[in-house]
Amino acid sequence: MGETPHRSADAGTGGTRVTESHERSAGASARLVEAPVSTRTPGGTGLGGGGALPRARAFGAERGFRGLTLAAGTVVLVIIAAIAVFLVAKAVPAIRADTENFWTFEGWFPNDSEPKFGIGALAFGTVLTAALALLVAVPVALGIALYLSHYAPRRVGTTLGFLIDLLAAVPSVVFGLWGREIFLRPVQDFSVWLNKYFSWIPIFGGEGPFGKSILLGSLVLAIMVLPIITSLSREVFLQTPTANEEAALALGATRWEMLRTAVLPYGRPGIIAAVMLGLGRALGETIALAMTLGITFNISFNLIQNGGNSIAANIANTFGEANETGRGALIASGLVLFAITLIVNITARVIIYRRREFTESAA
Repeated sequence: MGETPHRSADAGTGGTRVTESHERSAGASARLVEAPVSTRTPGGTGLGGGGALPRARAFGAERGFRGLTLAAGTVVLVIIAAIAVFLVAKAVPAIRADTENFWTFEGWFPNDSEPKFGIGALAFGTVLTAALALLVAVPVALGIALYLSHYAPRRVGTTLGFLIDLLAAVPSVVFGLWGREIFLRPVQDFSVWLNKYFSWIPIFGGEGPFGKSILLGSLVLAIMVLPIITSLSREVFLQTPTANEEAALALGATRWEMLRTAVLPYGRPGIIAAVMLGLGRALGETIALAMTLGITFNISFNLIQNGGNSIAANIANTFGEANETGRGALIASGLVLFAITLIVNITARVIIYRRREFTESAA
């Protein structure tokens, strides 16, 4: 027979109880099976640890915020579509009334009894001035951004960065007045010098006069887009992982080699985005170009002779005296500018997306 279980007095009742060490009989073969402990709480769902999770509300803060952001994005698309519809609706009657080819005619006479106007010269001047402005501004902006982010002392970088950001707040009309009244004479002298020594190059040829030209308008535009590209590029360079820079320096790279191999490749998508934003500003600039260009309607690659025009500048100069057909013609030119900027932005997004996809696959 098994051992007699040891009994001890219960302190509370004075009775006896079986101690834990003798709960089981020594000769018993059956095992006691613990009864499952129920974790169901009153009103619960059977989940342990404090009961059921709260049910999602039919209309909570999360769902409301998601709907708000969706509505905001939808409004942007609706506005873009509404602008496109408005431009097309107003432009089509004027284009139908045009007696010349809208795409190739070099002239602007929409107020005549037989309207004649074309967008070719205006679109050419718009793209040419913006491209030259970026050609001048981008290297300077990237150099300034690299200096502020990796070379300049903290105080100097902060002060110069503030001044560059302040330059972006200057109104366009101020740049236009400065370009026409102050910057015109130096550009005119420089144009004469270019014509004297490099007239054998078609873009610097001609007999004059020089001054209010594509060169002047492009330089003013370059100064206007410089702070945008500089500020965005500086912020992109500052986001470069420190580990990448230290790894390049640890391998014996110089400061420039570190920038070339670690900073610039990492910031390339951001640089492209900054340049595209600057290009959008240059394409849509109005009053500054209206004050600095010679306002002609011909397609010419000459940069220093008086001339040049753009879509936005032409709208500003001729809208006040335009009749119904003339206003429709200006709106048609605005539609072309809208399409150009849309194509530029879509192209930039595609480049950035492909670059990001390539970087992620390489990683």
